[in-house]
Amino acid sequence: MGAQKILEVRDLQTNFKTEEGVVPSVNGISLFVRKGETLAIVGESGCGKSVTSLSIMGLVAEPGKVVGGQILFHGQDLLKMSKKDMRKLRGNQISMIFQEPMTSLNPVFTIGNQIGEVIRIHQKADKKEARAKSIDMLRLVGLPHPDKVVDHFPHQISGGMRQRVMIAMALACNPELLIADEPTTALDVTIQAQILELMSKLGKELDTGVILITHDLGVVAEMADRVMVMYAGEVVEEATVRDLFEHPKHPYTIGLLGSLPDIDEQREELDTIPGMVPNPLDMPSGCAFHPRCKWADAQCKAVKPRLAHYGNDHYASCLKAGEVH
Repeated sequence: MGAQKILEVRDLQTNFKTEEGVVPSVNGISLFVRKGETLAIVGESGCGKSVTSLSIMGLVAEPGKVVGGQILFHGQDLLKMSKKDMRKLRGNQISMIFQEPMTSLNPVFTIGNQIGEVIRIHQKADKKEARAKSIDMLRLVGLPHPDKVVDHFPHQISGGMRQRVMIAMALACNPELLIADEPTTALDVTIQAQILELMSKLGKELDTGVILITHDLGVVAEMADRVMVMYAGEVVEEATVRDLFEHPKHPYTIGLLGSLPDIDEQREELDTIPGMVPNPLDMPSGCAFHPRCKWADAQCKAVKPRLAHYGNDHYASCLKAGEVH
């Protein structure tokens, strides 16, 4: 795919200060997103997926802090931007959909007020224009009777409808980059499928680059062009969706794929990955995954692997990547 890179993250490091010490939540990750492309970031809870997205948006709150790296949006480093300029960019050229719409929408303002505010601030529209555009956006995301929904409060509509409102709000200013953090976690599977189909359709129609953060590999297969697998704050594998599903290289990715149910195969139990994600304050030596890996040996415990290239834009950080399957 030769489309233009709109976002490039280089060696991003985000730490959190705690009473026990400094916790490296994101430890030197690099990524890029092209126009009209969806990059999925996957991994267990606590691997640094959401902190990566908040770092890009400039929304890491104390005691967290981005301490290194670059976040280049059209070549401009967002980490060097003033807070005022970041506010102009956020919600306009870069938008984010958060996990739980009920906590992201303000309960005391109508849907129309909340979408309209984004349009008024960033598009310099008056109230009448903002209301008309809000109704158009609600129609675009497939909400029935958008001219009525616009005057509803969040508690008056369902969870699936609220998530569509969040998408409408995120897309109201035609952003070039959309970050979706577990956008369907709280929804039932039927609504989830509709939301994912909608996001995919709108992303392609508007030529928006999308970063999709999820732990659900079924969602990845449905939505993404490329996948980045994170573990303990680092990238352990990156590939096109097809390549990752057909030829996974890292034992962690193999474990994640092995835990998926297969409609063609009858199994008493799904595979599981033993153990837990390590405590960032007490990381194992060598490869961070070695305490949970059935292929690990003395070398894995001593040597920290680096991302290596396996052809066809496929990268993995595992000393045994050619041997495990």
